[in-house]
Amino acid sequence: MLLTTEFERVSYPLADAFTISRGTQTAAENVIVRVTDDGGMTGVGAAAPSAHYGETADTVEAVLPELLTVVESVGDPHALTEIERKMRERVGRNPAARTAVSIALHDLASKRLGLPLYRQWGLDADETPPTSFTIGLDETETMREKTEDAVEAGYPVLKIKLGTDRDEEIVETVRDAAPDATIRVDANEAWTPREAVRKSETLADYGVEFIEQPVPASDPEGLQFVYERSALPVAADESCVTLADVPRVADRTDIVNLKLMKCGGLTEAKRMIHTARAHGLEVMLGCMIESNAAIAAACHLAPLLDYADLDGALLLGEDDYEGVPIKQGEIRLHDLNRSGTGARRTE
Repeated sequence: MLLTTEFERVSYPLADAFTISRGTQTAAENVIVRVTDDGGMTGVGAAAPSAHYGETADTVEAVLPELLTVVESVGDPHALTEIERKMRERVGRNPAARTAVSIALHDLASKRLGLPLYRQWGLDADETPPTSFTIGLDETETMREKTEDAVEAGYPVLKIKLGTDRDEEIVETVRDAAPDATIRVDANEAWTPREAVRKSETLADYGVEFIEQPVPASDPEGLQFVYERSALPVAADESCVTLADVPRVADRTDIVNLKLMKCGGLTEAKRMIHTARAHGLEVMLGCMIESNAAIAAACHLAPLLDYADLDGALLLGEDDYEGVPIKQGEIRLHDLNRSGTGARRTE
């Protein structure tokens, strides 16, 4: 079979500036990948690289020609495991770049079978948890307004970015604006271990569900200190990047937060999910700020999850792709009336 490939770099403006403890983002640089078979059917994927993990749109563009050479040489979109293995051998790092290719191939393979991806995998669409909607750091009253907007839009789960000297004020304000919402918080490595334990007790008083990445990933002993003493469950994000990290954090966290852009592809993501289960961990799938060309694929993993944080495309001011329908936080795989991942270019 003859496969042809192409890619393009796109900058998407965000609906609002998005701030976490490490900085502020106003646009998302994605790289769109397309793989087309000799019958003219095309699969689409996207990379949303993060400089925090050593990738940029420039590095993605630099390695994609080599990765796409692998795809064209194998020439079979159904040879997913083989292609992902050969891409890993050719380019050991650059997981976001490999993920873009993985998504495009999965999209094409399931389109060729005439099935949505979750059905190709045999998953149950009724088992999808709701996605959270993220409220980035801002002035406290602005965060209140954004919370009220999210509540009005019907999102039942909110993820609040913390890591400031006014964290309690923020959570109190958000809880006041969303008395019935499930609230999770994410410090993005901003706290010391003792600070995290102290804050967990306060956060528990506001009914927070769990704390994500309270301490730096470079401090595994600190993560264990928090895990053993926290008043709330702990989720590891920056501390859990690759498959090998899952057993490393298994005795120092309750939940692992996986991301396609960290792990390098859909096949690897499924391996990480099953490995986490084998270690007795709960699983969340998160995202970067991504086009639906990437988020759509992540949504098909939702039936394997305990928690979903797949709002990356919802934070964009514009997106030239639509994906799996998400309404009031519900990932509606049942409503997907097309094959593949569901990513489709808008008119």
